[in-house]
Amino acid sequence: MKNFIMIMSILALGTGCSSVYKIKGESGNVVNTTPGWFMADINDTKACDLKLLSKKDDNKKCVYGVGTAVSPSLDLAIEKAKMKAKAEIADNIMGEMNKESKQYAKEIGSSVATKQVANDFESVILNKIDSTVVRGYETFAQDVTLTKNGNYRAWVGLRLPLGEFNKLYEYNAEESLNAFNLNERSKEAYSNLRKKDEDENRNIQ
Repeated sequence: MKNFIMIMSILALGTGCSSVYKIKGESGNVVNTTPGWFMADINDTKACDLKLLSKKDDNKKCVYGVGTAVSPSLDLAIEKAKMKAKAEIADNIMGEMNKESKQYAKEIGSSVATKQVANDFESVILNKIDSTVVRGYETFAQDVTLTKNGNYRAWVGLRLPLGEFNKLYEYNAEESLNAFNLNERSKEAYSNLRKKDEDENRNIQ
């Protein structure tokens, strides 16, 4: 009984010693340091969990996205940074670049000596991201710093495992199958309804 009580005391003591994250403070108005993974220095083996896979699964691929945001609220700073990281993943998957250029030139003046050319040039680049599915993403890195004026700056790194390595792979496949079957049933019902209307019209005539 005494040994049992001692074991229980050790377990209770171990449970109470949880790790504590210490937020680092920033100095000055300029961000001097950033996490290495945030600056595209991403270790695939670590970030995509390749070290946990067997050799036959070494074809695992991940799409990455990182984001940072500042807010007086810690959870809001993390949420904003996460949204930016998800947007970067979506941009990597479905991003499209469009460029539009306009140029206008006109000669001004009545004689050769006084003629001048007025030029106007405009160039616009548009980055477009259509509706993109970013399901099954995971956080591979996260950090928080405290700005000089007391706001939280969150750094979030997300990964999107592709194919069967995505934790929602079976769910997405089942959803696509259900949508396909629903579409087929809808076409069949519509076809039967048209056939019924045509038969009724023949009977009336």
